[in-house]
Amino acid sequence: MKAFFVFSGQGAQTVGMGKDLAEAFPEAKALFDEADAVLGYEQSSIIFNGPAEKLTESRYCQPAIYTMSCAALAAFKTRYPDVTPVGCAGLSLGEYGALYAGGAFTFAEGLRLLAQRAELMDKACRATSGGMASVLGGDAEIIKEVCAACEIDVANFNSPGQIVISGEKVKLAKAVEELKARGMRKIIVLNVAGAFHSRLMKPAGEALEKVLEESPVAMPRIPVYHNFTAAPAADVAQLRANLAAQVAGSVRWEECVRNMVAAGGDTMIEFGPGNVLTGLLRRTLPEVRGLNVNSAETLRNIEL
Repeated sequence: MKAFFVFSGQGAQTVGMGKDLAEAFPEAKALFDEADAVLGYEQSSIIFNGPAEKLTESRYCQPAIYTMSCAALAAFKTRYPDVTPVGCAGLSLGEYGALYAGGAFTFAEGLRLLAQRAELMDKACRATSGGMASVLGGDAEIIKEVCAACEIDVANFNSPGQIVISGEKVKLAKAVEELKARGMRKIIVLNVAGAFHSRLMKPAGEALEKVLEESPVAMPRIPVYHNFTAAPAADVAQLRANLAAQVAGSVRWEECVRNMVAAGGDTMIEFGPGNVLTGLLRRTLPEVRGLNVNSAETLRNIEL
């Protein structure tokens, strides 16, 4: 088996996520406790007890998903300490979990970085009126053409037949109507705080670039496939640049997955809440095995 590790993105959060992992694995609980100390507030209480409205806010949600995903990885390592992935990747904020798994920074260093990213994105959301929509079964070239004409952006290339678009709400609505006029009927307007991975996030990306310059980041020991390029960075400078550009750039998730499989990966293991990435894998490469570690029960049921 040649596994590749992937990490959940925003939207997968649920109140209570990871609580059973913290109760069953001291290694997982240690990360929840460390996160509380690093952030200066009881993040674990928000994760385990809610309220859901608070957990959904980007400034709480992004560090929470990172912590829960890293805790799931820590629990996994207690059962399978010898499994070394051939590559790692994460969806949007999940890229920070992938970089932690790859050894680019410590858990605390990644958490501090992500907390600042979340604050900057939250600020950008409040300063604009943005939204996102998922287009199902549409032609990628037509979607890109319509987005360009309506002055919005493609946020995510998730899998064959699933593309997310993002931008100002008025322009997004115009694009949705144009796509429907071109025969794309399955379009879901998403309940999100803003236009993530669009030009509206550019101020957040530029501010994050300055934060990254002063943050400890090393080249990972394991290849990490970046959202912005769908490939590992050549050096630390490019790694930092990728993380900054990712905030306003398209998430090339389908390419990331295909490239990790092309590099030899035959089993994808998803860490974090939910199973969104495993579902995307089934639509992209159904012949590749996909596993989840999102609870103590899923970990107990895994057979490698």
